[in-house]
Amino acid sequence: MKQTKSNVFKNAGWIIGCKIIQSILNLIIGLITARYLGPSNYGVISYVASVVAFAMPIMQLGLKNTLVKEFVKSPDREGVILGTSLVFNMISSIFCMVGSVAFVMVANAGETETILVCALYSLTLLFNATEMTQYWFQSKLLSKYPSFASLIAYIVVAFYKIYLLVTQKSVIWFAFSNAIDYFLISIILMIIYKKVGGQRLSANWQIGKELLSRSKYYIIPSLMVIIFQNTDRIMIRLMIGESETGLYSAAITCIGISAFVFGAVIDSARPVILEEKERNQVLYEKRVTQLYSIITCMSLAQSIGMTLLAKPIVNLLYGGEYAKSASILAVAVWYITFGHYGSVRNIWILAEGKQKFLTGINVVGAIANVLLNLCLIPILGAVGAAIASVITQFFTNVIIGFVFKPIRNNNRLMIKGLNPKVIIEMLRGILCRRE
Repeated sequence: MKQTKSNVFKNAGWIIGCKIIQSILNLIIGLITARYLGPSNYGVISYVASVVAFAMPIMQLGLKNTLVKEFVKSPDREGVILGTSLVFNMISSIFCMVGSVAFVMVANAGETETILVCALYSLTLLFNATEMTQYWFQSKLLSKYPSFASLIAYIVVAFYKIYLLVTQKSVIWFAFSNAIDYFLISIILMIIYKKVGGQRLSANWQIGKELLSRSKYYIIPSLMVIIFQNTDRIMIRLMIGESETGLYSAAITCIGISAFVFGAVIDSARPVILEEKERNQVLYEKRVTQLYSIITCMSLAQSIGMTLLAKPIVNLLYGGEYAKSASILAVAVWYITFGHYGSVRNIWILAEGKQKFLTGINVVGAIANVLLNLCLIPILGAVGAAIASVITQFFTNVIIGFVFKPIRNNNRLMIKGLNPKVIIEMLRGILCRRE
């Protein structure tokens, strides 16, 4: 079925609408929680979340990057594709849970509270595995359903956290909240999947091997992305301490407030770009260029705004105890543009069938990120980690594309997307249709 531009905007609208409510709830409860826990305990939660995040790409087996294309390409066997993916992810999640807890037991030997927090938080891996159904909804541009599911789950978790705050529970209780979130989303999505007429789920080992043969190229690249996003917090915790980790995490949380908007736009554009690749090369390249243009405008607006208003933003949201987060925020927010460029590039790579190149690109970037953190954190503290993130994202998602010939054409589309005429023409087209 042809995915029209109108459907894309409607799909993105559903995602953004529900996510706005969800983010407001999450922001309010998250800020109160951060104030209640303080930088130290908040740092424990952030550290454990980063450790578990390392296991997430391994648990997902790269399938999250290819499932939409699989559903678009083979609508007659959606049930077995989804069912097989769920089974594979659930099996891998168990191994990843054990691995996460084992790492913390070694790295933080004797810290019983940290180990227990990790054990509870790692349950998110199991429930996240069953959330893969959302990619079926994405392929049909029916994201209103997973959006509603997420909203309901967030409301329940918000009440749970309010209860924890009122009763003044310890940090251990807060570690379990994310697991509740993913559990509810997965249950709701499975119920809706059956209600809207999704095919009967089944698992097939041969189809699983076929899926893994195409998705395996995304495992290491996705892991490298997680290294970009979370190595800094782990290294800050191990090299400086929990309080600095909490301050850094507070700054990153401010940046992530708008992440749902970028995610909605990119997720809604993905099936359209993949379909256009099969039908019209010129229109396909135009859609990629337009997506780059949208991401650029949104990212620059956020980066400039947060840099200028870093201090009042942190004071308003977190209070004086987190004042040092302002300088971190003013620097770290600039990696947002280059990070989302990577997400758009990955859609192009999937459409072009060049997944095998992702591993080398991201391994180089991950190594650079670790080395930069090792050099800058001892000198500049958490601000050094922020600088390392910006340099790494720019190098990996922009510079490498100019140097590495197989993906150079993607950078051509990226450069075209920097032309203001692209976004102006898009806005003009939308206004004309409304008239």
